[in-house]
Amino acid sequence: MSPSRTTLPTRTVVDELLRRLGAGDPERIAELYADDVDWKLDWPEPEHGRSATPWIRHRSTRADVAAHFRELAAHHVPGQGDTRIERLLTDGDEAVVLGEIRQTARATGRPYRARFALHLTVRDGLVVRHHVYEDSLAVARAFAVEGPRSRLL
Repeated sequence: MSPSRTTLPTRTVVDELLRRLGAGDPERIAELYADDVDWKLDWPEPEHGRSATPWIRHRSTRADVAAHFRELAAHHVPGQGDTRIERLLTDGDEAVVLGEIRQTARATGRPYRARFALHLTVRDGLVVRHHVYEDSLAVARAFAVEGPRSRLL
């Protein structure tokens, strides 16, 4: 008999989330999130290239989580991405994942690397908070139509 979701420690839930992220199935990823989630991405104001990165926005539901990962995949070149996890720290219900994302923007063909910190809160075996702090300038440059040295500098 497998343990119930409520008995799973934060580390176990986060490890499973990272495994599912690596597999790339948005619906399976979203299963690990609560019905209502506090989802935020650290990103500059809309005038800084956000129209080229529509997946980068606040979310609030499990369905939004699945949509995020579908949109993210649609805007990157398949097979040309990688995420490197450097540290995973947990303290009770809280977890912080540190690492680097490597992707290629589909619209421009430009590869990029973006360092990130992901702050998660897990309650009753589900993620209830997902806050990402990343190198948004690297992402914006990769998607900028006017080139890597655009008005974003």
